[in-house]
Amino acid sequence: MYELVHQEKNSRARTGIIHTAHGDVLTPAFVAVATRASVKAVEPAAIEEIGVQIVISNSYHLHLRPGEETIAGLGGLHGFSGWNRPTMTDSGGFQVFSLGAGKEHGVGKVASIFPGEDRPRQPGNYKQGRSLVRLTEEGVHFRSIIDGSDRFFSPESVIELERKLGADIILVLDECTSPLHDYAYTKNAMARTHRWAERALAAFDRLRDDPGFPNPDQHLFGIVQGGAYEDLRTESARVIGGMDFAGFAIGGSLGKSKADMYRVLDWTIPLLPDDKPRHLLGIGEIADIFAAVRRGIDTFDCAAPTRIARNGTVFVKGAPRHRINLRNARFRNDPRPIDEACDCFTCRHHSRAYLRHLCRTGELSFYRLATIHNLRFLTRLMADIRTAIAADRFAALEEEWKAGG
Repeated sequence: MYELVHQEKNSRARTGIIHTAHGDVLTPAFVAVATRASVKAVEPAAIEEIGVQIVISNSYHLHLRPGEETIAGLGGLHGFSGWNRPTMTDSGGFQVFSLGAGKEHGVGKVASIFPGEDRPRQPGNYKQGRSLVRLTEEGVHFRSIIDGSDRFFSPESVIELERKLGADIILVLDECTSPLHDYAYTKNAMARTHRWAERALAAFDRLRDDPGFPNPDQHLFGIVQGGAYEDLRTESARVIGGMDFAGFAIGGSLGKSKADMYRVLDWTIPLLPDDKPRHLLGIGEIADIFAAVRRGIDTFDCAAPTRIARNGTVFVKGAPRHRINLRNARFRNDPRPIDEACDCFTCRHHSRAYLRHLCRTGELSFYRLATIHNLRFLTRLMADIRTAIAADRFAALEEEWKAGG
């Protein structure tokens, strides 16, 4: 499914094409998060117009509501949502973490996945909650976040669930560990992830030719685990990379800091096959995009660009961290667009002053307009990155962005 187009001379950065039943994805690419089969606040037609090539939905949430049978009966995610471009689904593996160890350790997507170098590893030093999951060798027992009912995911049942959802790329069930888990726990979780990966592959092969699913041409990705421990990451990369997956995702704890994350990528990526795509789960800061692409990542997803948009934060090249918050009083009378170089609908039609007004008064239209801008900003950035790699000048582009933000 993956075609390497150009490997840059001075780094592991590369351009390629991921072929799917619903179109091609030019890589490197940002994958927009459509948790419940919808990118929050923006309809599928606008997402396509923005230039988003592929979205990722959440199998756990869709299983709870409206249910995979409903979605399958309406033509899978593509027929159900009206998004007819490439789609991924995760496995529920992150919910194993966020509803379990994430609650117990006080870390997650919102409570930072990078606790920091200055914070001890002991879970007792974090705000703790009650786990809603129970892990066994057979799978995961969840408590529904909607009605409290008991749900069970196994590697096999998740494959059947994702086959019914019909995404083009589906991920295996894994155990995502916390940055506060110790070496012994992380090693055991990694080994269980490997065993689950073998079971998922077997289930996928059994169901491959079943005509009862909405998308017969799906691709299954394995997930590399191992926390921020070099020997575990390299072992997992070799084991998962040696299995017959169509591509690979790098997941789990990436350490306590960005420096840890970069080390994890340095250990992992060289051990994965060069002829298959590599996805980085849950990362989307602009500096991290450059760091990941330079190390050989092809795609990555992150909810942050859409979440921060709804809170008033929008991307602007050259600002600190390449972002500004439109709630700030200094934009009260600012007639300029968010970004004068941006060609999105929002920047072509509205001023910072007007957008600040919408944000401060709670107008729902602000969510859509800010999200359109942030996603278009990222799709333009990814196009520039692909162009730079093709010209063997990726490092120069990265330095330009570092100097500006």
